[in-house]
Order: sequence, then C-alpha cells, then structure tokens
Amino acid sequence: MAPSEATYAVTGASGRLGGRVARRLAAAGLPQTLLARTPARAPQLPGATAVPGDYGDHDALVRALRGTDRVLMVSAPESPDRLQQHRTFVDAAAEAGVAHLVYISFYGAAPEATFTLARDHWHTEQHIRASGVPFTFLRDNLYADFTPALVGDDGVIRGPAGDGRVAVVAQDDIADAAVTVLRDPGPHTGRAYELTGPEALTLTDVAATITAATGRPVSYVPETIEEAYASRAGYGAPDWQLDGWVSTYTAIADGSFAQVTTAISELTGHPATPLQQVLAPRAPSGRHDRTNAAGYGPG
Repeated sequence: MAPSEATYAVTGASGRLGGRVARRLAAAGLPQTLLARTPARAPQLPGATAVPGDYGDHDALVRALRGTDRVLMVSAPESPDRLQQHRTFVDAAAEAGVAHLVYISFYGAAPEATFTLARDHWHTEQHIRASGVPFTFLRDNLYADFTPALVGDDGVIRGPAGDGRVAVVAQDDIADAAVTVLRDPGPHTGRAYELTGPEALTLTDVAATITAATGRPVSYVPETIEEAYASRAGYGAPDWQLDGWVSTYTAIADGSFAQVTTAISELTGHPATPLQQVLAPRAPSGRHDRTNAAGYGPG
C-alpha cells in the first residue's frame, strides 16, 4: 500500500512529540485523524481531523480508529492507571482493525527496569504483542530537549546519577523515525528500535552543554538516593512519582541509559542530533518548572 493510499491516526498531537509527527504527515500531504482528549486543543493542520480519543474511552477509540491503517500511539501521561489506559487503547485498536501500530515506548523497557516508569512500557509492549496487531516499538532514550528542565532555580542539576552516562535523543529525530515507519511499516513490522543520541553524556557534560547553549552557568551536584528523596519530598508528589523521578538518576548511574545505537540514522538517513545542536536555539529564560526540576519525567 502506497503512503498516499493509507489512512493515518496520531495520538498526542497536542503534545511535543505527537505534534511533531502530525506536522510532518501534514507537510507530506497525508490526511490524518488526530485523537485527543480535548479535540479543540489539537493543532489545525491541512488534511487533519481532530476527534475525541481519551485513552480510557474504549468506545470512542474504536469509533476513531475504525478504518485506520497506521496509528502512532504516544504513551499516556504518567499516572497510576497509565498501563490500564494503554491496554484499553490497544484493545480498541485491535477491535477497530488497525493494520499497524507504532508505539512510542522507552529505552530498555523491561519488567524490572531501574527506571520505574519504563516498566509500564514493557507491559504495554507485551499487551500489544498479545493483541495480534502488527507493531513497531520505538524505545526512546531520555529527551535531549528536556534536559534544561533538570536544572533547579539555583542553576544546579541534582540527583544520584554518579558518573553514569545517558544517550539523550532529540524529539525531532524520534519524530523523523516515527514518520519513516508509519509511511512504510513493512520492513519494521515486529521490530523494536532503541533510539538514542550520538553520544553518551555524564550529567556534568549535560550541565556544561546547557551552559554553553544558554549562557547561564549550570553545574551538576551528585546526591545520595536518600538525599534525592529528601530534596523532592516537599513537592507533595505520590510515592510512585517520587520513585520515577529518583530512578531516572539511578538508571543513569547504573548504565541503563548509556548505550549508543545507530537506529536514528538507520531509520531516518541522517545522523542523530547532538545535544548542543538541540539546545542551540534556546535562550536563557531564568525560569524552570518546579515539577520538572524535581526529576525527569519522560513518557
């Protein structure tokens, strides 16, 4: 089936990653359905139709997906019931007869992953496999674009990452990879790709790169695990979220995010974007979201 003959649906189009994919499909002249909890928030794009698509609403999802060939499934926002929402979406996709599901998973997804939020992704992958829907998993590393959100108001990145390394990946690169698979899923059916940047960096390296890109002095100060929990306790977050924040850093410390792959270049035909290039357009704002500064919260 030619890309122009296939039908497409994109979830998370009002967000950073889903929006990037939706804009790329629109630029290629491909009609698409944008599933959104609030359709009015979806981007206004040529050839795009926004419809209700809450991950917990099975019937609405079946209606939205029926007759759709290729679907991008961006993970739901972090919550205690995220895995159940994912299962509801996958079941709806199977019932609707979706021909191929591209799931944005997470690097190193495993049932006992150090990064606790990666465990939901593994279980979601297993549910997709069991559903019978043809799939491709794109397992992205930590987002390069979000590294400035690790910085506190005092210009310091704090966490129990030690001297570990992380191969942060650009969201634009992930979007390019996703579009490649959506437009020609055949060669990628049943495969999982670990998407990384071109190099593995320590948080000291990340701090130096942010400093160079923004002109704002940034440094990295290691914490113990106990210090990390204590320093984040004041945010009033539930235990599962605190575990996710802190385990972001312990996963860096134990090497869980350190391996560099060539998947981006293999899928897109261009090299993975280095962190300094991702951050180059940024200007120092002097403002940082407090929740993000408490710990990285990727999908």
